[in-house]
Amino acid sequence: MENRSLEEVKKRLDQLATFELNEDSFYEVAEDNLDQEGTPLEKMVSVYQRLQQEVSQKMNEMDGHMGMSPNCQLGCAFCCYFPIIVSRLEAKMIIASIEAMPEHRREDIKQHLIDYYQQYEGLIQEATSLNFEEKDIKYDYIKKQLPCPLLNLETNACMAYEARPLPCRTYVNYMDPDICAKNYVPEEAVSFEFLYEDYMGALNAAAQVMFEEEDPNFLDYPSDVYQYHYLPVFLKEWIEK
Repeated sequence: MENRSLEEVKKRLDQLATFELNEDSFYEVAEDNLDQEGTPLEKMVSVYQRLQQEVSQKMNEMDGHMGMSPNCQLGCAFCCYFPIIVSRLEAKMIIASIEAMPEHRREDIKQHLIDYYQQYEGLIQEATSLNFEEKDIKYDYIKKQLPCPLLNLETNACMAYEARPLPCRTYVNYMDPDICAKNYVPEEAVSFEFLYEDYMGALNAAAQVMFEEEDPNFLDYPSDVYQYHYLPVFLKEWIEK
């Protein structure tokens, strides 16, 4: 782990101006996975997971271009208290990913969620009532210290790591991890959220093709793509069914 200065991190981030991002690769990933064998739901879950992996791959490539890697470590979960806003389609893909897990892991997550919604009922209501389009939403939400519903508080690890949504992948810290421990919204942290447009564009395109060719009962298109809410809200709907 290398503790860099803010000046050094900014200098290396400036090098991204010369990084060539291949946006087409997101659409190629979506198309390739739609062509695979499987049920419509299995194919959409595959598209979602592979697009998430593509985001991570692009970030790795940019790290290589800059010559630095994040100092985020397993068990460091300060960012797991941020608001996670996702589309209903993404929430459905996260849920489907969980449902496809081995039984013991799936049931552990379900029981964890049942306990979570009982323990944090009032705090969840407060936090998810905040307008997520407000400028200061990150600070207003995180100061309530509501953990992500998929965070295992004993291990500080995500219980659905491979299916975690894009904001959990694109928020990183290249400096001392203590910065995140001492500040709710550290200005030194870096977000690669600009990758969202290409990722979501490809996911949307895949959903449209799926809807037009298969019309599966799990997909309400285009509503699922454009309806956004906090992840705890969507997971609560699922676990209460």
